[in-house]
Amino acid sequence: MGFFVKKRGVSMGLMFLCVFALWVLQIQGAGRESFSRNSSSSLPSSVNVGALFTYDSFIGRAAKLAFVAAIEDVNVDQSILRGTKLNIVFQDANCSGFVGTMGALQLMENKVVAAIGPQSSGIGHIISHVANELHVPFLSFAATDPTLSSLQYPYFLRTTQNDYFQMNAIADFVSYFRWREVVAIFVDDEYGRNGISVLGDVLAKKRAKISYKAAFSPGADNSSISDLLASVNLMESRIFVVHVNPDSGLNIFSVAKSLGMMGSGYVWIATDWLLTALDSMEPLDPKDMDLLQGVVAFRHYTPESDNKKRFKARWKNLRSKESLKSDVGFNSYALYAYDSVWLVAHALDVFFSLGNTVTFSNDPNLRNTNNSNIKLSKLNIFNEGERFLQVMLEMNYTGLTGQIEFNSEKNRINPAYDILNIKSTGPQRVGYWSNHTGFSVVPPETLYSKPSNTSAKNQRLNEIIWPGEIIKPPRGWVFPDNGQPLKIGVPNRVSYKNYASKDKNPLGVKGYCIDIFEAAVQLLPYPVPRTYILYGDGKKNPSYDNLISEVAANSFDAAVGDVTIITNRTKFVDFTQPFIESGLVVVAPVKGAKSSPWSFLKPFTIEMWAVTGALFLFVGAVIWILEHRFNEEFRGPPRRQIITVFWFSFSTMFFSHRENTVSTLGRFVLLVWLFVVLIINSSYTASLTSILTVQQLTSRIEGMDTLIASNEPIGVQDGTFAWKYLVNELNIAPSRIIPLRDEEEYLSALQRGPRGGGVAAIVDELPYIKALLSNSNCKFRTVGQEFTRTGWGFAFQRDSPLAVDMSTAILQLAEEGKLEKIRKKWLTYDHECTMQISDTENYQISVQSFWGLFLICGIVWFIALTLFCWKVFWQYQRLRPEESDEVRARSEEAGSSRGKSLRTVSFKDLIKVVDKREAEVKEMLKEKSSKKLKAGQSSGENSQSKDHETPRLDR
Repeated sequence: MGFFVKKRGVSMGLMFLCVFALWVLQIQGAGRESFSRNSSSSLPSSVNVGALFTYDSFIGRAAKLAFVAAIEDVNVDQSILRGTKLNIVFQDANCSGFVGTMGALQLMENKVVAAIGPQSSGIGHIISHVANELHVPFLSFAATDPTLSSLQYPYFLRTTQNDYFQMNAIADFVSYFRWREVVAIFVDDEYGRNGISVLGDVLAKKRAKISYKAAFSPGADNSSISDLLASVNLMESRIFVVHVNPDSGLNIFSVAKSLGMMGSGYVWIATDWLLTALDSMEPLDPKDMDLLQGVVAFRHYTPESDNKKRFKARWKNLRSKESLKSDVGFNSYALYAYDSVWLVAHALDVFFSLGNTVTFSNDPNLRNTNNSNIKLSKLNIFNEGERFLQVMLEMNYTGLTGQIEFNSEKNRINPAYDILNIKSTGPQRVGYWSNHTGFSVVPPETLYSKPSNTSAKNQRLNEIIWPGEIIKPPRGWVFPDNGQPLKIGVPNRVSYKNYASKDKNPLGVKGYCIDIFEAAVQLLPYPVPRTYILYGDGKKNPSYDNLISEVAANSFDAAVGDVTIITNRTKFVDFTQPFIESGLVVVAPVKGAKSSPWSFLKPFTIEMWAVTGALFLFVGAVIWILEHRFNEEFRGPPRRQIITVFWFSFSTMFFSHRENTVSTLGRFVLLVWLFVVLIINSSYTASLTSILTVQQLTSRIEGMDTLIASNEPIGVQDGTFAWKYLVNELNIAPSRIIPLRDEEEYLSALQRGPRGGGVAAIVDELPYIKALLSNSNCKFRTVGQEFTRTGWGFAFQRDSPLAVDMSTAILQLAEEGKLEKIRKKWLTYDHECTMQISDTENYQISVQSFWGLFLICGIVWFIALTLFCWKVFWQYQRLRPEESDEVRARSEEAGSSRGKSLRTVSFKDLIKVVDKREAEVKEMLKEKSSKKLKAGQSSGENSQSKDHETPRLDR
């Protein structure tokens, strides 16, 4: 945690020079020295540890109690260090970088194996050089500056959380409520500057930013703070992130209250300094709670445990024992201070168990003082400092602040923060943040066993009461209180002025786009002061890309007009929701198509004609098969039967077939087929009627592909993106593209054509082309398809919150039908033209349109033929003569040589059965049944006669 540095503007080298010049050591000489040792053990009898912090501060008062308690607990615990006493040497930094540096050097005189501190990030940067030189690890319980974790300071170890994670938590909080800009208020020292620098980097990753950095000097008075906040209040953003020191930070809120900046619409986010100050105050002052109502504050999260509860319960006794004031409250830094002492103790225990010793030696770099009176011999190197540091980095145990373990960047693992909302009754927790799951309403340690999930839908926070006692999250921005209205650039067009043009009304402009913008502004829940500024000289259409560049360069706050949303422009500005669809199309001259003598073939595609003809023949064959045995009209010589099949097939097209169907299956098939023929005839008639009655237009330009393949000139509207699109995307030579100023030039160029110095076609956006076709009495048409699909929108500066609100307003206009009313007001034309040339192919019927109907027809035919074949085979089986046992035996003896001839005879018999009339077959079956019955009766009589003769033979 940073504190006030009274001496500023002094370089690091001068700081050390001043320290060494003022500090004259009284002790002469210093040889190699080691700690006294127990006679019964190789362990030293005592080890010194330093502590550097500011006594008279919120953090320092709590930390001192924690240090004393931790030293007592370590020395009482017989399971650790085993007889080696841990001594702690205190030094007061006194909120001064200079004094703190001197205190660090004085700690080094006491041959400390580690120094706990410093409390200030600024002092941490200075004394880290001392630690590097003397190899003495510094364990800071309160210096949160992210840059202290750099490789430049290998002996600096942070036992608290790095502000890098706190700034990530704040950035996530800003993103959670979809705010885009914040104002940072911070103390201008290493702690404040470096923390806010990290915040800016993290916000940029979330497409947000710090719109203004409001820095004040350490020790600034209320007057300076008031001037700073007054300037901040003129800004657009109402999201304030306050990153200051706990001992003076409350002054900011008291000044903000006096300026009316603690009411509704404001958002105040405080880093962990605020909860450190409030936790240190006992009891809480109701006036402070009223002052801070609605503020959201972060605090280092430490999981609840029995040891933590017992330590908090000891707090009152610790204050009494040290004769401290009763208002020395308990804060999270007391826990980190306590754990820092235990970290040194555990590390020493492991260090000694590995056989290491504690020794110091003179620093050869400090022996030569160039005959100076300054004595630096008492500053000795801790010979085993690097090994001891490595032991601490490998520690893994549970302390009061949770799991004490370091990652590869020397940061504590599992960083987490409480999010608290200040209310009149005191701070109230609304959730937690951790780098594992983001925001949650359950303690982070309960989620560590689950996979990491920081997705937006997984984020949860409880309800927050904002300043002014409102529940709805504030919008987060207002129009600046500097009296400057929005500067809106409007293209000063010379053609198609119904979209946007100059006017003498109070607005100074009029048009379709202007009306939509004004209607959307009226739906916003706040006033938008604005002024329209024409862009262009009025002699030709301005460049829309240049207009967008002016918005990106802050020359305009927005651009309103027929501005097309394209990819390159979205890189520099933010667009609203499109209020009209657009896209590039090709316009070309057309002429009437000549009538063709083969027009009667156009209703069907070639495939449809082929499939239909095949089906006619196939249905004739199916009907012949089903009717041949029943109907005399389908019998006779082969030549006659073939003619009948063809005649019957195609006569069904006009329902004029004279042959009657007799069989049930034949009638069923014919019924389905006639339904299919009815549909085909109706569709053919409708398609042919459309082809013959609709005016057919043709153009030698068939679309964009035809233009690309040719070398003819192409016209485009001056100032639009069409020129760049044709050159950059379609690789058309710039010499072929001719910019045209207005509709008159459009019509003239199209009528002259390429040979007369005109153009073969014009490429422009669809809204313009609709107006062009109407004004030309429909002499031209679009050819081909629309080859880009875009829209028109209003352009705002990057990350402008107005873009989002205006998009919502445009959607509301569309839902209420107001966009259509405005369109009819400005874009209704006398001649509504058909946009594209009508192609006869659009009226042709393909097989795809009838495949379902053909499928049903085929299924019916298959079922009918299957039933017919089954019936014929059944009759054939019944008509086959039955072989006796003697004949069957002879057939088996003949072998397989006769098998083929028998199968041939059987197939011929089957064909004969198929070819017979149904009546003949039934008569044959009847005769066979009667013969079989007589044969059965005669065999019965013979068996009876044999039974009567048998007894006679026995006699």
